Amino acid sequence: MKKKTDKITIFDVAREAQVSKSTVSLVLTHSDKVSDKSKEKVLHAIDKLGYVYNRDAAALRSRRSNLVALVINDLTNPYSAQIAVGLENHIHTLGMLPMLVNTAESVERQTQVVKTLKEYNVAAFIMCPAPGTTQQWVDELINSGFPVIHIMREVPFCAAPTILPDNKKGTHLATSHILQQGIEDIAFIGGTNDISDHHERLSGFHSALKQFNIHQDKPTITAATNRQGGRDAFATLYAQYPATKAIICFNDVIAYGVVEAIRQHGLIPGKDIKVVGFDDLADSCLMSPSLSSVTINADDIGKHTCQVLQELLNQGTPAVRTLVDVHLQVRASSQ
Repeated sequence: MKKKTDKITIFDVAREAQVSKSTVSLVLTHSDKVSDKSKEKVLHAIDKLGYVYNRDAAALRSRRSNLVALVINDLTNPYSAQIAVGLENHIHTLGMLPMLVNTAESVERQTQVVKTLKEYNVAAFIMCPAPGTTQQWVDELINSGFPVIHIMREVPFCAAPTILPDNKKGTHLATSHILQQGIEDIAFIGGTNDISDHHERLSGFHSALKQFNIHQDKPTITAATNRQGGRDAFATLYAQYPATKAIICFNDVIAYGVVEAIRQHGLIPGKDIKVVGFDDLADSCLMSPSLSSVTINADDIGKHTCQVLQELLNQGTPAVRTLVDVHLQVRASSQ
């Protein structure tokens, strides 16, 4: 019998639970490759013996820690913060620890942050790639032994599995909602050409126009994805197209700026010009008028991301591209 001063080892746990050492290891690393019965026996043995798992030592042996790097493109955007919270909750349920960093939409900062995080032997990178992220850079990171998952945006043809909202469906629904009211003086505002979600959301805008047999070009104004971007883009749009009666916005934050700019021009948002956003932030229903918006469930993004993470950590092959469904929440700004 061991003395109280002797250190309890994984072999002691295996002997007490009457299972193999590898089974104990699978339980400790939260693998799904062990039966519930064996897991219960191992956990009971751990409690009985007072075994403490040294995760630092395990990381040195396996070159994997229990840290998951969340590399977020812009934490000043409220929806990015919602996504981060959703991810944190699901990562914790895997018995892992999220490490959150902000790249501020800078590919240079993203490169430096990832280089530093690699030194911590993080278990995986979950990132919303910054504009300018290349396929080569992502694939080199994966080939160096680090699982990578992209969320909200994708880098075409790279090896990282990607979890995305159905951006095209979202703007298609939003645009169709306006066209069904007989309004054809419509525009799309926001986003920049160097991010994938801009192209997807613009594609949904165009697909709805096509479905309603509207073939003439409609105004599209690129803009920074913030409130000031919305103000500036509306000023540009209204100077060139004063007959505009409805605006589909790249996101809710841009829509907030658009609503403010509409008022500054002596017009009534929701009456003179209808507005629809994208993301459905918590504040959108509190605006005056309340903002119609495409709803993305941040928790669903987190859940699907962590399902892919678990597959990668267990040497599985997850889907290359996962689309998370969206729906349109109609409110006073577009009724």
